Amino acid sequence: MQPFRILIVDDHAHAREAIREILEEHEDFVILGEGRNGQEAINLTEELMPDIILMDIQMPVMDGLEATKRIKLIFPYVKIVMITVSDDITDLFDALKKGAQGYLLKNIQSDAWVDHLRAFASDEVPMSKEIAFQILKEFPQSKAVTKENTPLSSRELEVLQLVAKGLSNREISETLFISEHTVKSHLKNILSKLHLDNRVQLTNYAFQQGLIN
Repeated sequence: MQPFRILIVDDHAHAREAIREILEEHEDFVILGEGRNGQEAINLTEELMPDIILMDIQMPVMDGLEATKRIKLIFPYVKIVMITVSDDITDLFDALKKGAQGYLLKNIQSDAWVDHLRAFASDEVPMSKEIAFQILKEFPQSKAVTKENTPLSSRELEVLQLVAKGLSNREISETLFISEHTVKSHLKNILSKLHLDNRVQLTNYAFQQGLIN
């Protein structure tokens, strides 16, 4: 398996250095470069084509939220994980709506930090209850989706409903009696069909379409 190619974007040199030191201890990550603001993130993404961008939120010139929005429009398959010292749900939810895969708190233990990053890289991170509640507040439920007005198969709709309930890939596989590999394939197809980037956007869709009570 090829290592995950990482771009680090943070305006504080010591923060970039700390992240580099953590990841360089693990062979499944390789650091391609570092940026100091959102504009540099865009430029470096075009130049280096990373698999994952670790993006700070508050930065000069251009913040991480705006950079995430612009990068996902141009490079939709690049994963972006926000790195922050605060778990303020407002900024994090905004980032997720713009296409970020999730977030990592800078102050958690390094081993847990790496485990979470691996999970993001493999699309295996279930959505937190706090994010689900924010979605429920923001999106009023609309009429229920039917087979006639959705591009998804019956099985894909089942997977989507379980994602929206916050289940992990393993939990979905156990619920539907299918392999985790099959779950990942379904998720990839669902995201492609709906032109979405992550589990939060999938859950937005599920609430908007009346798939979740």
